[in-house]
Amino acid sequence: MPDLRNFWGQWQHHRMIFAIALPMIISNIAAPLLGLVDTAIIGHLERPIYLSAVALGAMVVSFIYLLTVFLRMTTTGDIARAFGAEDIRRQQQTVVHGLWFAVGLGLVIMVAAPGVISLAWWLIEPQPELAQLSAKYIDIRLWAAPAALINLVVLGVLLGRQQSRQAMLLVIFTNAVNVVADVILVVILDFNVAGAAWASVIAEVSTAMLGLYLIRTLLAGSNWGIKWPGMQRFLGMNRDVFIRSLLLQLCIATMTGYAARYGVVVVAANAILMQFLMLISLGLDGIAYAVEALTGAAIGRKRAAEVRYWMRLTLIWSIIFAVGYSLVFLLFGSSIVRLLTDLPAVISAAESYLPWLIALPLLAHWSYYFDGVYIGLGLTRAMRDTMAISALAVFVPVWQVSQWLLTNDNANHGLWLALSLFLFARGVSQWLYLKRPGLTPEQRIHQ
Repeated sequence: MPDLRNFWGQWQHHRMIFAIALPMIISNIAAPLLGLVDTAIIGHLERPIYLSAVALGAMVVSFIYLLTVFLRMTTTGDIARAFGAEDIRRQQQTVVHGLWFAVGLGLVIMVAAPGVISLAWWLIEPQPELAQLSAKYIDIRLWAAPAALINLVVLGVLLGRQQSRQAMLLVIFTNAVNVVADVILVVILDFNVAGAAWASVIAEVSTAMLGLYLIRTLLAGSNWGIKWPGMQRFLGMNRDVFIRSLLLQLCIATMTGYAARYGVVVVAANAILMQFLMLISLGLDGIAYAVEALTGAAIGRKRAAEVRYWMRLTLIWSIIFAVGYSLVFLLFGSSIVRLLTDLPAVISAAESYLPWLIALPLLAHWSYYFDGVYIGLGLTRAMRDTMAISALAVFVPVWQVSQWLLTNDNANHGLWLALSLFLFARGVSQWLYLKRPGLTPEQRIHQ
């Protein structure tokens, strides 16, 4: 039991936080690095359209899978609470429900592939040859949809049980297998776009097999029947987090999609600066994972004071990361931009919007932190509601009003203002929501 009177906590408990956060931060860094190798392999083929087709197809598939990340989040929260309570049966039931749901939803995605492709091309309007090659890539990739969703469930189980090193192994294994399969299928066998797609399928299926092996002790004694009251609750949680994720992704997508009205230079500048947001998420996501696992386990042990203790310690690290990011962007932001592009017009535009990125970590880290808290406490409906409030009552009005008031030269500043206030509003609304009756850690324990 931690010494709850020590505001700064004990060093061993900070080590516990980083035992969960650091492997996931490493995983978040390793994935795009291995992805660069993947891109380099495709990029050295004789026709640039192959790279474009893989990039476009991967974007569509990634968007689909990004909307299904609710499976990882809800599984983590449920498993963490059962893990803290040392309730093996509940952990097993959560795994069973998660796997059944993953397979069912994965099959739906496979069947819906033609409709997904048609909708994507209606929105994007690619050239015919590019559309044909990308459609082939997407169609092959979605054969692995059940395996990809099983991987989200397994990742949630490992994080909820605080086995973050194995979770890191799983993420790195996926990307390593993908790279090796790319070399064989694309470079050696010359299957170009289809080879890249099958490489990803092999990686997803192989990872699902490894993941199921890693949680074999839970699966061994599981009753594979579905308990409908528990399944209905699980589905409700996933529905709430899906709505939350969809609203978030629509707001983020606006930063690139709507910026197209301002010209290619602004679109390119925003694309460069959105990589800063990706850098922010590397660290803050790691802290959020730790919050989910530690607060969830404390709830399972029915120790409200311990929940608040972990909330305090992880908040300290969230603030430290946010301040660190802001200082890095202040001192080296221009250098980072110049590493990502050497186009003078894009550099000039990106540097004019850089102050937003310097402020963003301080404004946004609250939303990452409270997402972790809400998953740990099982407050998925509150996550959904606060996201809807922030998106519909802050992002959309600020975005629209800024477009009316600002000239074309400054209109993109309105987009960054809307995004900054939106992320800050998420944190504030989550903090206020947490103070409502029935939502405190003490009250959650008795529900």
